Amino acid sequence: MEPSTLYLSLFGVGTTLGLLLLLRLGQRLFSRSLAQDLSQGNAAKSLLQVGQVLAVFLVASSTVKGVAHGADLQRDVLWVAAFGVAGLALVMLTGHLGVRLLLRARLPAEVERGNVAAGVAAGAHYVATGIITARALGGDNLRELGLSVAFFTIAELTLLCFVTLFRVLTTYDDAEQIQGENLAASLSYAGVSIAISVIVARALEGDFVSWSASLRSYGAVLLSLLALYPARQILVQVVLLGAPFTLRGGRLDEGVAKERDAALGTLEAVTYLAVALSIAQLL
Repeated sequence: MEPSTLYLSLFGVGTTLGLLLLLRLGQRLFSRSLAQDLSQGNAAKSLLQVGQVLAVFLVASSTVKGVAHGADLQRDVLWVAAFGVAGLALVMLTGHLGVRLLLRARLPAEVERGNVAAGVAAGAHYVATGIITARALGGDNLRELGLSVAFFTIAELTLLCFVTLFRVLTTYDDAEQIQGENLAASLSYAGVSIAISVIVARALEGDFVSWSASLRSYGAVLLSLLALYPARQILVQVVLLGAPFTLRGGRLDEGVAKERDAALGTLEAVTYLAVALSIAQLL
């Protein structure tokens, strides 16, 4: 029996509130709350926490949709809580580690200092992790929880690898530019991170049949990540900016790194997202 819309809605509200309370408790234990950062004017820390909050909403809604079946209330409560808490833990842990790996260990200090570019990049990485976590979670038993964590791990490693590889296309150092408060570079980084996560999340869709079949299906969808290269070097640089084609770098890098053109960084980011969403819809 399919659960009613009211049943899922109430579960969604309860799960979201519960995870937000856990997030706030963690913030109180390890850092300041969002309200404190807003009142003290630390926009960078606020942006990071906004990314965390958005990730919580993604995880909560996906958990309820994938876990609550409506046949047994107690079972639904138990497994929604288990998958939801696991999802929140995965987002917070891997989000924190991912930011440090991709943008060097100095980034958290830059966020604390109020570097808005660092806050944008860190917040976007939490969003990207939340998108992957939301798609990876699903099931109502320990075996499926284990499979969810396994596929999440594979997907998160994929995100880290492809973000690293894709940023090799730039002639500038993303971490250095973001630490230097270059908002254009952080917007570019944010766009490609979330775009890659959208495609990786799409690759996670489908029922688990066997490891070989699931991984083949996963890899086939990942091939579409190659479309982000012409989106950058041809669609943005040649078509939209009217600049000559280059295999690497070019007018786009100059505008982001030297001119610090935030509008250009936004254009690049939106283009990545548009291409990724199109791929996710078409595949």
